[in-house]
Amino acid sequence: MSTTSALPAATARPWPYPRWIAHRGAGKLAPENTLSAFRLGAAHGYRMFECDAKLSADGVPFLLHDSTLDRTTDGRGTAGERTWAELSRLDAGGWHSRGFAGEPLPTLEAVARFCLCNDLLLNIEIKPTPGDEARTGRIVAETAARLWADAAVPPLLTSFKPEALAAARDAAPDLPRGLLLDALRAGWREEAVALGCVAVVCQFGLWTAETVAAVHADGLRALSYTVNDPAPAQWLDGLGTDGIITDRVDRFAPGA
Repeated sequence: MSTTSALPAATARPWPYPRWIAHRGAGKLAPENTLSAFRLGAAHGYRMFECDAKLSADGVPFLLHDSTLDRTTDGRGTAGERTWAELSRLDAGGWHSRGFAGEPLPTLEAVARFCLCNDLLLNIEIKPTPGDEARTGRIVAETAARLWADAAVPPLLTSFKPEALAAARDAAPDLPRGLLLDALRAGWREEAVALGCVAVVCQFGLWTAETVAAVHADGLRALSYTVNDPAPAQWLDGLGTDGIITDRVDRFAPGA
C-alpha cells in the first residue's frame, strides 16, 4: 500500500515514554489487567504498562479486555451491562492459576493510584463495549485527566475506535492519543492526524521502513504490539520504531 500523502512533514513532539511497555500489566505471567499483573511487571523492571479500560453499566471505568466476562472472570455475559457493584465481586484471577484466585477487577482509579505512587507510566487502551464508543472515550478521558492532573507525564490514550478517540480528544484535549491499527486502511495517516494523535500503534508486522518514515514525517511516533520474540524486536529497532508492547516481561529487559 502506498504511503505517499500531501500531509506536510512535521516535527515530533517530545516523547516522555520508555521504549518497552508491558502488555496488560505482565503479559501472560499473571491475570491480565489486574493489579497483581502490574505489580509483577514492575518487579521485572518495567516502568510503563498497557491496559484496557471500559465502562460498567453505571459509568465506572474499569479494566477488562473482552466485551464479555467469560474468559477472564468467573462471571458471564456482557461486562458493560453490569454495575460496578456487581463487577467488583467477580474473581478475575482464578482463571489464570490458583495463586491468583480471588483477584478482583480493578477500577481505572485504582490502577492510576498504583502507577502514580510508584512513578510508573500508563497506556490506556479505550476498549468500549460495542455501541458505547463515544461515552467510553469521554468518561475514560475525563477520569484520566482528573487522576493525572498533577502528574509530570500523562497517560497515553489509544483505541482502535476513532469515535472513542474523537470523544477523548474533545473531553480532554491535552491528553496524548494514539490510533491503534490492525490493518493499514485507506486514509489511516490522515485519520491519525485529524484525531490529534501523537502516535500510531500497529500490529508489528505492518511496519516497514516506508510506513515508519511516513509516520515520522507526520510528526508522530511508531509503536508496535505485541512483540514476544527477539527477531521482530531487533527488526523493529532497525526500522527506527519508537515503542514495543510485549507479553514477555521475563524475556526482554525494559532498559534495552
